[in-house]
Amino acid sequence: MDTGTVLLGLAVVLGVVLLAAWEAARRHQRTERRLAAVERKLDAVLDHLGVDVTEEHPEVEEFLRQGKRVEAIKAYRESTGADLREAVAAVDRLASRD
Repeated sequence: MDTGTVLLGLAVVLGVVLLAAWEAARRHQRTERRLAAVERKLDAVLDHLGVDVTEEHPEVEEFLRQGKRVEAIKAYRESTGADLREAVAAVDRLASRD
């Protein structure tokens, strides 16, 4: 085997791997969009039915009482597994409740 054949083989393998990674990322984004839509619909149904699904987060609320918003966001993320955007929105909701 010469160097050109080996490099061509590596390029083909790299291309296949990149294509698979792109497809996986595309599917993940689609799933995230669908999940967000389902969550919005569920929130609308709960609002329509007047159901309050308030979660208890005593550590987060304690940080908010102390004025430690960043720590509250970190605690929320650790306890729920939420991403940063979700955690900021949730902590803001909790802060506005008080």
